Amino acid sequence: MMRSTIWTVALLAALVAFPLVAPALGLDFYISFVRRVLIYALAATSLNLILGYGGMVALGHAAFFGAGAYAVGILAMSGVTSALIVWPVAMALAGVLACITGAISLRTRGVYFIMITLAFAQMLFYIFISLRQYGGEDGLNLPGYSTLPGIDLSHDVSFYYLVLALFALLMWVFSRVVSSRFGMALQGIRENESRMESMGYPVYRIKLVAFTLSGAAAGLAGALLANHNLFISPSLMHWTQSANLLIMVLVGGIGLRWGGVAGAVVMLTLEEVLRLWTEYWHLPLGVLLLCVVFGAPRGLVGLFGPLFGGRAAAQAGKVGS
Repeated sequence: MMRSTIWTVALLAALVAFPLVAPALGLDFYISFVRRVLIYALAATSLNLILGYGGMVALGHAAFFGAGAYAVGILAMSGVTSALIVWPVAMALAGVLACITGAISLRTRGVYFIMITLAFAQMLFYIFISLRQYGGEDGLNLPGYSTLPGIDLSHDVSFYYLVLALFALLMWVFSRVVSSRFGMALQGIRENESRMESMGYPVYRIKLVAFTLSGAAAGLAGALLANHNLFISPSLMHWTQSANLLIMVLVGGIGLRWGGVAGAVVMLTLEEVLRLWTEYWHLPLGVLLLCVVFGAPRGLVGLFGPLFGGRAAAQAGKVGS
């Protein structure tokens, strides 16, 4: 535990120091890049809650990610830009959508669960494509950043530190949730749902709460990404975006606290580096991912286990709803 704390503090210290040293090293551009990585790390971690700790293989998580982004855009077009209003609304909208999706999909298992979550995501994708007043398939340009008292989000470094603060806060909340009685019950359901039900645990309600919390966190990540890009596209809700988040968790480590973070860092960094070498960057990225999957079936964080304090769940590589 002590080693885990030391590495966590060291990571946060490095992230805090990065914008201060980046200009001197000519790495100003990467302040924005690291901010984007942190946002995707939040989205991947939210998926890891239900995938790694609840055993729910959802292929529609991008719907909540995109819903949070669109909440920011639609409210901005209506003249509402305060982050104190817009971001909670984004979380609430994504949470409600997750609750509705979960209320139906969690009554099924296996491939049926996967297909229902995918169907809900694709339904939202096509709904937003049809909304011409919000850009349709061309997407929506935001008129400006969300506003916060005392913080100028148009300033790269200020926005970076805000995202870092939210990242640190949500990772702490995530750690508390998975270590709580609720988190232990969720992991018990993943291991043996029938036994947990026979012991009197409200299995369906626990899974639904986890699914809703996961969706709300993804909504916040979407709201941050909307401000990062100042552009929103229905592609954020496409099933390929859900697959990307799923791959991030798989690469980082399913059921490991830093799995989603590590997966986001590796995926986005490889994408950024390979783009510099070839326009066909998907091919070498795919080969590298295959090497990771076969060489580290528990994910990259699983290779270092105690170093990150991310004890793998028993059967970390076995997931199912």
